[in-house]
Amino acid sequence: MFKGKRVFISGGNGVIGNCLVRKLHEQGAVVFTGDLKARPVDLPKEVLYRQGDLNFITKEELENFAPEYFFHLAATFERSAESYSFWDENFQHNVKLSNHLMSCLKDCPSLKKVVFASSYLIYDPALYQFDTPASTPYSLKETDPIYPRNLTGVAKLSHEIELRFINEFKKNQYKIVSARIYRGHGLNSRDIISRWARTLINDESASLTVYRKEGMFDYIFSEDSAEGLLRLAASEQAEGIINLGTGKSRRVADVLAILQTRFPKMTYVENEAAEDIPYEASQSDNTLLKHFTGWSPEYTLEQSVNAIVDFEEQRGGIYNHQQLQGINVLVTSISKKVPLLQSVKHAMHKLGSGSKLFGGDVDSEPIGKYFVDEFWNMPRLKDELINDIIYYCTSNNIRLIIPTRDGELAFWALHKQLFLDKGISIMVSGEKAIENTLDKLRFFEVLQKQQLPAIYTSENQEDIKADSFVVKERYGAGALNIGINLSKDAAATHARDLSAPIFQPFVKGKEYSVDAFITKTGRLKGVVTRARVKVVNGESQITVTEQKPQLEELCNKLVTALQVTGHIVLQVLEDDAGNFHIIECNARFGGASTLSVAAGLDSFYWALLEVLDNDLSSYPFIPRATVIKQIRFAADKLVHA
Repeated sequence: MFKGKRVFISGGNGVIGNCLVRKLHEQGAVVFTGDLKARPVDLPKEVLYRQGDLNFITKEELENFAPEYFFHLAATFERSAESYSFWDENFQHNVKLSNHLMSCLKDCPSLKKVVFASSYLIYDPALYQFDTPASTPYSLKETDPIYPRNLTGVAKLSHEIELRFINEFKKNQYKIVSARIYRGHGLNSRDIISRWARTLINDESASLTVYRKEGMFDYIFSEDSAEGLLRLAASEQAEGIINLGTGKSRRVADVLAILQTRFPKMTYVENEAAEDIPYEASQSDNTLLKHFTGWSPEYTLEQSVNAIVDFEEQRGGIYNHQQLQGINVLVTSISKKVPLLQSVKHAMHKLGSGSKLFGGDVDSEPIGKYFVDEFWNMPRLKDELINDIIYYCTSNNIRLIIPTRDGELAFWALHKQLFLDKGISIMVSGEKAIENTLDKLRFFEVLQKQQLPAIYTSENQEDIKADSFVVKERYGAGALNIGINLSKDAAATHARDLSAPIFQPFVKGKEYSVDAFITKTGRLKGVVTRARVKVVNGESQITVTEQKPQLEELCNKLVTALQVTGHIVLQVLEDDAGNFHIIECNARFGGASTLSVAAGLDSFYWALLEVLDNDLSSYPFIPRATVIKQIRFAADKLVHA
């Protein structure tokens, strides 16, 4: 059924998601999935995987994949009573996420079916919760009254209604199913059966704490949940709200009895605090499920509990909760580079790691101090202080350093491997590459040898055959004390005020900045060209994206010649005859490079993924189709005491 079909799954590394991804891959589907957790080590390489918060996935990313089927499984929940802190988590990862994903996909022309993993928690609990144990369970039907019993149920109902709204406009394009799943349990889960199994494997005579053992639940195994979702997606008629349970309720006491067969020494006590907890007695009416799919869930409770015990025994009762790896980031020389800091923070949120952004500067009161989580009044970078700097980074769990000033690049490049040995990556090129970009004369010589169109550069003014000249410092920032469009005599005079002057011919033309990201393996990931409309002190105050395939090809050749990595910015002139003249390369993130991030060059996110050893081939560069103009201006920030 799904051979060759393109399928997007949110929450593909969850308990049901893992089963669904595997089943689809076995059928030959082209699968793209995303999850907050890291890519599973046993996930087939053909499956596209996106690690991070899917609240930050874009419409362009999803439409580029062109899914025919969308399974929305990603959600957050708490197994027991919902805590006060769950208020924000529920909104972020249930309410907001569901709305965002359908906002991205609702107009996707390739889409044929949407399957949403909803919940039976939507039904009115008065139907199936009682003050005393029930003799028989209540079979919940899709038409029964609703009254969500917690925040998770509210979030599920809210999205069901959103999907109903979308269906009014899109029913001729694609069908939507909201599958109300019952008491789920599965492998590598936080469900009570898995937790009990792990407890008993670690101590087979352990005493379990039980709440309301007379309670009756419709326990559906994750394999059956995944199979049911697949069959609902495959059914041409299935749409609307459909229950997904076994249709056969079992008591909590039955679970205990099954566990007792595996752990004879097991005991349990009923928690006295359970007096305020009602007795549940619910099960799914599977009439619609059977009607649309001709299928019923296959796993009995005995089979699923034993499967969980077998699985947990194989790994010694240790729960692989796949905690998110914290990636604290240090940005150095932050000065007043607020847009850069905000861009890094956005990338960190996109990863969903909940990490901290550290900002460092030798100035004790830089503007950027108020835009980071932690400020470090750094010492000046000296080789003899390297151990102190490493100690600060390791003690603060800093995993990535992002230098932002030309004058510090050589220091970080020199010590790059030393930091890497301590588990700290630095977003900087190697020593040779930094030398070749900071030294503008050497930069010209390297490019000239590779027959790349670098603007002619010399220490001797007489070597330049031109009527007008540009004079600048050989090392460091190109805009520092630069003289532009000077006569021969004026150029000579200007050069006397510079430490190490170099001369270039003045070329009249259109200025471009070319942002590029190169992976740590040296592969060009993406390129964005932007025209410099208004330049102040060497930085673009107004800049606009522009399609320049020739410049992108040129950039690829330059990357090979210079062997740079990370984010770089080329400065290029295009003369009236359409010839390009490469002026310089800044081997760092530029002042206006945030426009390129907005245009799809996700440099900081990619750098963070590389720290986690992700294969960036699963994260395609998708340039924005529209032209984007960026205007840089001053803004105010109010800080309340």
